[in-house]
Amino acid sequence: MHQPPSLSREERRAALYKAAEHRKIRARFKEEVREGKRNWREALDSSDVAIRKMRVKELIESLPGFGSVRAIAILDRAGISHSRRVQGLGVTQREKLRRELKGR
Repeated sequence: MHQPPSLSREERRAALYKAAEHRKIRARFKEEVREGKRNWREALDSSDVAIRKMRVKELIESLPGFGSVRAIAILDRAGISHSRRVQGLGVTQREKLRRELKGR
């Protein structure tokens, strides 16, 4: 079985801090999408590692009026895994997602 690398106390603290910062960035982005201040498509072209590591399902759920059931239906129609992250989307998957969420 694969063992995670053993980290010093300082390395572990730094990794936990970085993870917390990335969660905050993703939460802020999703809130801005929910409020209409940002467009969900910005995630597809983002250079921010934190946003690129967001799950596509979470991104869809941040849209007003979209919940888990609706997000899963969209992912299924677009042929995207429920656990796929934004950075892992292929060109065809991106296009299918854009078509599914046209006008959003």
